[in-house]
Amino acid sequence: MQARRRIRGLPSALGPLDNPLKGWAAYWFPWTTQYYLPVSMNFWYVSWRELEPNPQDYRFHEFEQRWNVSPLTRDNHVVFRVYLDYPGQPAGVPQWLIDMGVEMRPYTEYGGGLSPNYDDPRLVQALVRLIRAMGQYFNNHPRVAFVQLGLLGFWGEWHTYPRTELFASPATQQIVIDEMRAAFPNKILQARNANGYLGQHPWLGYHDDMFPEDTDGPEDWYFLPNLRRAGRDQNWRVACIGGEMVPNQALYYLTTAWDRTRAMLEAGHFTYLGPYCPALEDHTSNSTYMNNARWMMRRMGYEYRLDRLQWTPEVRRGQRAEITLSGENQGVAPFYYPWQVKMALLNSSNQPVLQWDVKADIRRWLPGAFSFTTVSPAITLPRGQYRLAIGIIDPWRNRPRIKFANNLSVVDGWTVLEQVRVV
Repeated sequence: MQARRRIRGLPSALGPLDNPLKGWAAYWFPWTTQYYLPVSMNFWYVSWRELEPNPQDYRFHEFEQRWNVSPLTRDNHVVFRVYLDYPGQPAGVPQWLIDMGVEMRPYTEYGGGLSPNYDDPRLVQALVRLIRAMGQYFNNHPRVAFVQLGLLGFWGEWHTYPRTELFASPATQQIVIDEMRAAFPNKILQARNANGYLGQHPWLGYHDDMFPEDTDGPEDWYFLPNLRRAGRDQNWRVACIGGEMVPNQALYYLTTAWDRTRAMLEAGHFTYLGPYCPALEDHTSNSTYMNNARWMMRRMGYEYRLDRLQWTPEVRRGQRAEITLSGENQGVAPFYYPWQVKMALLNSSNQPVLQWDVKADIRRWLPGAFSFTTVSPAITLPRGQYRLAIGIIDPWRNRPRIKFANNLSVVDGWTVLEQVRVV
């Protein structure tokens, strides 16, 4: 008869700093030689002009190659935003559209630039083609973490303040949102605010580009009041909340104004910050800064701690092992993609010789407790001792990537839980 299941409490530890799809989504510049904290994502701006220098001549592969430009970036997931107008920079609208007669309207704010006529039918038609082509290339790209709507307004931030007359009409805005949703059904999309049609979607994520200064407070244009007014302040349960720290203010917000930073991170349920973020600044000698930065990295997004294991320690060949695991998501948000949870038995060489899928949807592991029970296939391995392990598989690398806040051995991404003997 098969042995009864045993119960073990699992030892906790400080959470990892390098888990995927959370934490810092940092800039990379040609002069960047290091990050001062672990970085698992990079943020990339890219202009429409770069992506489509000639009509329907899409350079997505060339853009993708930029992600591998440095050892600092080539193992990282990606967040990106396409822009048409970046103040102080050359026009992001392709020259061929300008040559067709699309009006480019000058402004002097924020260093000046040229704002296109977003409602020109020629621009809208070409923009729709671009969005559909981007979806074909990136929607199932396993390296792409999150896609910001971008495209419209200064910096792709969906405003032209204070030159409000330059912005796209509601009709053009709706076309862009609907086309992006259709093109990227498998990616989390993010918008800068919840104004108008942007505030009508329960599936949409958001990003606060002035964290934590304008995250919450009395002003109705602040980030969280804006979401609350549209009824979108609970979207974090299904769609990522990200943002950028106020540029060049990391030292201030991680020391002097730390109480606000901490409160805003939790109130907004943030998963990541970037492209400007604390990892870019060398304050390694400031223990307050570094400790608070590490706290933020652990608290942002998800952080899974395994608490209790119930397992079958001895299994006869041909029988099955039953495992129940419980734990807690100690972060402020869930994970947003259906990465597969797997269990495995590792042999004495730490190779997984038996793997099986767990029927658990980690998108449903909201902050707080979670648990699952799984039963192995019939075990026909040679008799002997094996190590029971869990892994959450990153489809980009096709191997376990998510680590747990536990003092447990990790072997090639697999977190070892206990021993199982096959008899």
